[in-house]
Amino acid sequence: MVKKFILAGVLGAIVMILWTFVLNGIFGFRSSIDMKKVPNEAQAYAVLHENIVEPGRYVCNPPMPPDAPPPPGQPVFSILTSGVGHEDAGRMMLVELITFLLSPILAAWLLAQTSQRVLASYGRKVLFFAGIGLLVASFINLPNYGIANYPLSDALLLAVHNIGLWTVIGLVVAWKMRPEKSGA
Repeated sequence: MVKKFILAGVLGAIVMILWTFVLNGIFGFRSSIDMKKVPNEAQAYAVLHENIVEPGRYVCNPPMPPDAPPPPGQPVFSILTSGVGHEDAGRMMLVELITFLLSPILAAWLLAQTSQRVLASYGRKVLFFAGIGLLVASFINLPNYGIANYPLSDALLLAVHNIGLWTVIGLVVAWKMRPEKSGA
């Protein structure tokens, strides 16, 4: 069973890599959400570079009137910097590749720990993975909506993306992890 769930997890990782390549590399899904262009990028970059010297997440509020509530309808900006530049992209891709390999293998191992009733049904195995996608969406994507975070439409798109991704991974892993044949 160990060899089976590892192989199923590796197939799931291949699906995750292909999904990411097609949606992000070809169709630009994540860049359309996370990399919107600032019209005067050079000026904004110069101001940020001068004022934000430590990695972290920063919030920029509108001017607050003294002894009054925040002005309605004024946006709050979120600024996020990891402190790394383009030269670190290769190292960061290695971390992503390891994550892409380990997460489906871990999920396949979790599936292997379930009951024979779950393992005997293709649909239940796929639902197991769809449930993982739902957990990711519920605890990572949807809470990122709000003040200085994603707009609701982007948070929902990211949630649907993760549910779809994990469901497709589940289709492949469920196909590979067939139940053990009993020797009776």
